[in-house]
Amino acid sequence: MKTIKELMSLEGKKAIVTGGAGHIGLAICESLMELGAAVSILDNDEKGCNDQCVELNSKNYKNKVNSFIVDLSDEVQIKKTVESTVQFLGGLDIIIHAAAFVGSTKFPGWAVIFDKQTVKAWNIAMAINLTSAFIIVQSALPYLKKSRHASIVFIGSIYGLIAPDFNLYTNTDMQSPAAYGVSKAGLIQLCKYFSALLAPDIRCNIITAGGVWRKQPQSFVKKYLDKTPLKRMANEEDFKGAIAFLSSSLSSYVTGTNIIVDGGFTAW
Repeated sequence: MKTIKELMSLEGKKAIVTGGAGHIGLAICESLMELGAAVSILDNDEKGCNDQCVELNSKNYKNKVNSFIVDLSDEVQIKKTVESTVQFLGGLDIIIHAAAFVGSTKFPGWAVIFDKQTVKAWNIAMAINLTSAFIIVQSALPYLKKSRHASIVFIGSIYGLIAPDFNLYTNTDMQSPAAYGVSKAGLIQLCKYFSALLAPDIRCNIITAGGVWRKQPQSFVKKYLDKTPLKRMANEEDFKGAIAFLSSSLSSYVTGTNIIVDGGFTAW
């Protein structure tokens, strides 16, 4: 019987992390690299990617991280970038899809009141949050099949499970766009679809994230904590355990599962 350390090891594994230039992306990359994986970041933020690579490569992990700049709303770019990334890594075992339009994303017609939300913003959010996951997995499928122990992990949101409590946003400049929750709900179903379609050699699971502390207005935070049994918002480190579990052989008999990391926000 293997030890926990052996089951957790990602030595020799190759991973793609979309949205790896973000705050949660850093925690994901740290988790994978600490366990021995070689990681490539896919993101459209060139400066963020460069900064992330410098930060991660200063930590003396066994492998160095690299990045590929890609527009995840562009199907052709995605397919070419997946191919280039796999060729660079020399294979592929893990996909973590964390890229997303979120509430703080700056885009016309996005994080505004419902009457002002635009179809253009809806469409690009759907493309990045949901459709890109479909394209990436489809493009990477031949390589994942060669792995024979591949793992796909989507990063979802509590708003993929429940409706926003709009009272949280009263007297703030924050908004919860309709397409955000709809796209995250779609990821849950896409995860289930892949878990059934790609078994037994490829697993697919999703992590549903609660609200992460981003210096939100005090009024929002107070109301949010009142609804959260653990009485705090999430930080990036809170997701490391779930990433390590779902990416490794610790979860070798787990697929189609939604791990909710929200401090109990959706428990009542």
